[in-house]
Amino acid sequence: MSARGRCVLVAGATSASGDAAVRALRAAGATVVAVGRDAARLGPLGALGARPAVCDLTDEAAVAALSAALRADGVRVDGILHLVGGWRGGGGIAGQSEADYRALEGGLTALRLVTRAFWDDLVAAPAARTAIVSSTAVARPLASGANYAAVKAAEEAWARAMAQGFAKAADAGASAADAGASAAALRAASVIFRVRSLAGLEDDLAAAFVRLWDAEASAVNDRVITLGA
Repeated sequence: MSARGRCVLVAGATSASGDAAVRALRAAGATVVAVGRDAARLGPLGALGARPAVCDLTDEAAVAALSAALRADGVRVDGILHLVGGWRGGGGIAGQSEADYRALEGGLTALRLVTRAFWDDLVAAPAARTAIVSSTAVARPLASGANYAAVKAAEEAWARAMAQGFAKAADAGASAADAGASAAALRAASVIFRVRSLAGLEDDLAAAFVRLWDAEASAVNDRVITLGA
């Protein structure tokens, strides 16, 4: 297996990590749908061969419309790299503002909406891979980044629930085909990448994501991989 011929949606593509991911995926022979809010910032990704898509990924109706538009064009997604997010912190527990939390929460909202909208595509794909970028702060949260760590922990919980959902779907499919089928029927994987800071690791993230297709789904599903350790 490889990433060649896969169709990957990069959510929150208008960043250094999004640019690196598009380049790596295109070099590996994948089709890329680059999604972001700013059409002007998506332009350079289109020049790299990605299909730009303007969408507010925190808006359920907008995500549903994006999914419907891609399906109408015969596009079926079998990979998602979730890059929606950011950093806000400071001030200890008392200084964790509601405004900062709501801004960070957009990453979790986008993850939920996008993976729900494309779930059927992922389960039906011959080899699907999804990944989020989380933080080492989840394992050791600090008071100054409590909002951030809480949101990242929630994103990890969602990604792990997806991993269980992929395994359950595989088991159901195997049972329907053959009561004696093994777990090798698993074709989709949900992976968590953790970083202390993503700055300087954009190419490493992109390469690690592309490599997920080189492994069997059962070997990477529900894995937490730390980059830059």
